[in-house]
Amino acid sequence: MEYSNSTKRRWFMPNSAQFEDQAHYLGQIYWSTDRPHFPWAKYVFQEPKEVVYDWHFYNPGEREKYEAKFDRPEKPKAPKIYEAHVGIASDKKGISSYADFTNNVLPRIAKNGYNVIQLMAIQEHAYYASFGYQVTSFFAPSSRFGTPDELKELIDCAHGLGIQVLLDIVHSHASSNVADGLNEFDGTDSCFFHGGARGHHAQWGSRIFNYNDWEVRRFLLSNCRYWVEEFGFDGFRFDGVTSMLYHHHGIGTGFTGNYSEYFGLQVDEESILYLQLANDFLHKTYPFLTTISEDVSGMPGMCRPVEEGGIGFDFRLGMAVPDMWIKLLKEQKDEDWNIGHICHTLENRRYGEKVIAYAESHDQALVGDKTLAFWMMDAQMYTNMSVLSERTDVIDRGMALHKMIRLLVHALGGEGYLNFIGNEFGHPEWLDFPRKGNGESYQHCRRQFSLAEDSLLRYQFLENFDSAINDLEKKTCWLSAPPGYSTRKSEGDKVIIFDRANCIFVFNFHASKSYSDYQFGVREPGKYQLVLDSDEERFHGHARLAKDQEFFTSPDESDNCAQSLNIYLPSRACIVLQKE
Repeated sequence: MEYSNSTKRRWFMPNSAQFEDQAHYLGQIYWSTDRPHFPWAKYVFQEPKEVVYDWHFYNPGEREKYEAKFDRPEKPKAPKIYEAHVGIASDKKGISSYADFTNNVLPRIAKNGYNVIQLMAIQEHAYYASFGYQVTSFFAPSSRFGTPDELKELIDCAHGLGIQVLLDIVHSHASSNVADGLNEFDGTDSCFFHGGARGHHAQWGSRIFNYNDWEVRRFLLSNCRYWVEEFGFDGFRFDGVTSMLYHHHGIGTGFTGNYSEYFGLQVDEESILYLQLANDFLHKTYPFLTTISEDVSGMPGMCRPVEEGGIGFDFRLGMAVPDMWIKLLKEQKDEDWNIGHICHTLENRRYGEKVIAYAESHDQALVGDKTLAFWMMDAQMYTNMSVLSERTDVIDRGMALHKMIRLLVHALGGEGYLNFIGNEFGHPEWLDFPRKGNGESYQHCRRQFSLAEDSLLRYQFLENFDSAINDLEKKTCWLSAPPGYSTRKSEGDKVIIFDRANCIFVFNFHASKSYSDYQFGVREPGKYQLVLDSDEERFHGHARLAKDQEFFTSPDESDNCAQSLNIYLPSRACIVLQKE
């Protein structure tokens, strides 16, 4: 399908004056005086003591209007994504801003080696605690965090640091709000949405778009284009794709991988056609864009080109991986962890379809759950994270496993990597937005970066290791290399060994056993150098290995390999050896 300039103009009128005139005209037709909202509103905010979000004409003066200074960075072959929410991105007990994120958070992200930012909760949402997933104004950046031009500056400054910015876009459903949302815009329940039961999401309490409607498709496609051209976004993470793919929306449904689950009357072909159209349009019009699918079902062809009959995404999220880690930490002792199952979960992805791997995201941090660090160290994070306090077994275990889990997921789990804001340094507790149930408190609705900046606290060591992983990946490019090849998965030793991108990754998950002369097979003979060691002192390890060691293969067969290496392998530690 080709997209001419005239076709694109029909989807979205880029001239601001024309856009506002058209909005005013259509508003006279559809908009009654008691409805302070419009579907294409570009700026809405909540007046003091008001409940609804009102549409306001936004026309900044020359001083306030932001003009981009930097070119878009090149599309990375392997995205290392920093998932962030502007409102929680500071220590203060309140809502942070675009400006604060630009000045204080962007430099941290760049320093830690991430090349992509994924911004959540940008599309305006009346209910803050919805985490941005109950959108009321699809064309309006959230006014809680500042002005549209301050968002433009944030994105442009990220470009200046060589970082792409993705929008977490919500086209899978919409808020059921009537006063300041799309619901019942023309007085019926079928404007923008399916009428009757099909137009309501039973679990989310939201409205389902009618993707078969021509004007709905125009609305959503123009929405994609608007965020790219008006604000400079470099791509999208499409939320709730599983809900779109099936008439059952994934509710009460388990996916085993059987093809009957993906091809049948339960599949919503109208939604799939919209996703194909969106990906086809976006990639042909903007070749620099990256699109990511949030799908837990494993739909075949999700990340294959539309020309092949695929849905057209660049990447899908590896959603089974964080679920596995939480389940292991909740339900099993360390010694009962099944090494083969861990490896299978990390390696189990469709050939030719790229995956963004992650150990935890915002889902795992939300109230009712906890971050990985808090699952492992719990109450002792309040008492023993100071370097002046006792280094207990709980803290020692938690910090060691935090490092190992993240490197293992990063190197074996996919072709891209994602980290949720604050988890790079083991942010404690959980995430809970202000609501009646917590007394409208912001206590747990923030990211305390000061924890990692305090030289007397142990959080700094976890952040150091996270940065070291990204730095080494930048040098070796393992994420853009073919998938890792596992040479050893030892249940008895609790050891995982695999090679990828000219590197050998070795993990010893045993709680107490170190191996003094551990032999394992190597596919490529030669000289290997120790380039990363989680047990280093700068990562709060026990420094049981000498730095910069060199190892030479010997012609001894092991693990079905003609060559082997012998190394000292500390307990609860991981190392990376690079071939010279």
